[in-house]
Amino acid sequence: MKTTSFLACAVLLMATGASAAEKVTVQVTNAWVRATVPGQPVAGAYLDLRADRAVKLIGVASPVAKRGEIHEMKDEDGMMKMRAVDAVDLPAGETVSLAPGGLHVMLFGLSEPLIAGRKVKLTLRFRGDSGGVFKRTVDVPVKAVD
Repeated sequence: MKTTSFLACAVLLMATGASAAEKVTVQVTNAWVRATVPGQPVAGAYLDLRADRAVKLIGVASPVAKRGEIHEMKDEDGMMKMRAVDAVDLPAGETVSLAPGGLHVMLFGLSEPLIAGRKVKLTLRFRGDSGGVFKRTVDVPVKAVD
């Protein structure tokens, strides 16, 4: 009896978190991934994010990479340095750009070259103020950059 009650409560809590997360709309625009050459193990991805409620981008994954990370470029004492960040705040109604030279996504351990004209799937993970986690998968074009 106690086990059944516990399981019922656990399912209710998971469903509540999922339904709250589903009410958040996150727009992904201007997304692209930098094309690579054969043997290149990493690539950068860039996109603009806009949420109707405050959320955090907390992770990224792609089937073409062993792992994805959110990174930030910063000028420290005249030198540009890149470091991983745990999350990116998306204030309600504001567009946050992940672009070259600033916040961006890094894909590590590429399983294949990323060829201009093709598309790559990115799965973005978000956490809302209530703590619920949700994902959004988008098809992102690969672009060559001079």
